[in-house]
Amino acid sequence: MISKDTIIQRFTGYVTIDTESDPNSETTPSTAKQWNLVHKLAEELKSIGMSDVHIDANAYIMATLPSNVEHEVPTIGFISHFDTSPDFTGAHVKPQIIERYDGKPIVLNAAQDMVLSPDYFEDLKQYVGQTLITTDGTTLLGADDKAGICEIVSAMEYLIQHPELKHGTIRVGFTPDEEIGRGAHKFDVEAFGAEWAYTMDGSQIGELEYENFNAASAVVTIKGKIVHPGYAKGKMVNAMYIATEFINSLPRIETPEHTDGYQGFFHLHDMKGSVEETTLHYIIRDHDKGHFEARKAVMQKLTDELNSQYGREVISTEIKDQYFNMREKIEPVMHIVATAEAAMKALHIKPLIKAIRGGTDGSQLSYMGLPCPNIFAGGHNFHGPYEYVPVESMIKATEVICKIAELTAENAQPKTV
Repeated sequence: MISKDTIIQRFTGYVTIDTESDPNSETTPSTAKQWNLVHKLAEELKSIGMSDVHIDANAYIMATLPSNVEHEVPTIGFISHFDTSPDFTGAHVKPQIIERYDGKPIVLNAAQDMVLSPDYFEDLKQYVGQTLITTDGTTLLGADDKAGICEIVSAMEYLIQHPELKHGTIRVGFTPDEEIGRGAHKFDVEAFGAEWAYTMDGSQIGELEYENFNAASAVVTIKGKIVHPGYAKGKMVNAMYIATEFINSLPRIETPEHTDGYQGFFHLHDMKGSVEETTLHYIIRDHDKGHFEARKAVMQKLTDELNSQYGREVISTEIKDQYFNMREKIEPVMHIVATAEAAMKALHIKPLIKAIRGGTDGSQLSYMGLPCPNIFAGGHNFHGPYEYVPVESMIKATEVICKIAELTAENAQPKTV
């Protein structure tokens, strides 16, 4: 049985270390403070008995749990990221532990009137009677993805302490900078040496995902012409007005706040403007590759049409692909999803197989030759002060890791005639 106290102690120890990543940095890791958790994790992996614990120059951590069976078993891996999102501060996290949650609103911070309420966050209702870990309303929590790290380390420790549980060779990997889209960029798949892996980076208990968005970024730059407003007739070109034309020409209902499921979107997430120059930062998302390419084409066509309308190049649009739907790489090896699904069912967890409305390290890793579905880590309301995680979900995720290891060894067992 996985120890509840161990899970709580390990997880809270991780989240109190600030590992916020920085999209404006060009280094890997993007922030030096991520090294603080890197070194702690490496020492912890050694202390629980893991082999081949290694940190590379870019802060990627890898380690091995050797096989304890004689027959040949595929080497599998489990991966999580240790950075937290720059969307909200991860400094000075003060986790609060709510024992036997009673289903009522939780006051995170009375002074700031921060309340985590099931009236708004309805998922809370499924965790009545359980132990929740929340923020104090001033930071994010960091369950994304320190819950995943906690579960992987705890599972390895449990397997080491219980050699009667049979498994093949298991590799674990922890990555920086996933939250800024660079978590897998420098991951050494060949050195990792697994046939397939699982990221422990999903949300609520039961989630099992092997589809994600195709993703691109777009930077739209509009050039205007500043002239004294008193003498501007026929001369001034206001970049902000042209930017407004561009924004309003895209489908208003194809934005994150109007879409769900498999629906894609255009998302304007940042803008900076003046008469002389205005810049729009978009992300483009769609599960369907054809629709994804069409979205990119729409932005380019709109750019061309506005340039034609103004008789010169007032707009330039730079579109860069970020990651692709991993379904294409997972479908040929669906047995790895089936193994995870069987592990959940064996533990009386209802699998929730759905598409990710986002991306994970696994999407990039799958295209780098390491098929990598995503499994729940238990947290909710990521990237903000209302983030929380049920301890029981982390325990179940830890058990799923152990069960996947067992089933992989069982499935590789030579059949007797």
